[in-house]
Amino acid sequence: MLIVHVHVHVKPEFVEAFRQATIENARESVKEPGVARFDVIQQTDDPTRFILVEVYRTPEAPAQHKETAHYQRWRDTVAEMMAEPRTSVKYTNVFPADEGW
Repeated sequence: MLIVHVHVHVKPEFVEAFRQATIENARESVKEPGVARFDVIQQTDDPTRFILVEVYRTPEAPAQHKETAHYQRWRDTVAEMMAEPRTSVKYTNVFPADEGW
């Protein structure tokens, strides 16, 4: 399992548009065979900040995800909505084990 947290800071005027575009991307992403989970979370005390929690089944799955039409559409749609470049941090699963994912 590979877990990626993508940190996004959105310009205030684009929060709702970003939410909608990102939810649409997430709905399609969870249909990919290499994606075990794809969460979109929004910070409660600063609604301009989001984290995308992407859980991939294989090391190759993130690259495959970036080749999909829905990801490319999302990337292009939200590019100008960001207050700063998005960042990501990669993690490995410690517990629970990946059984049942």
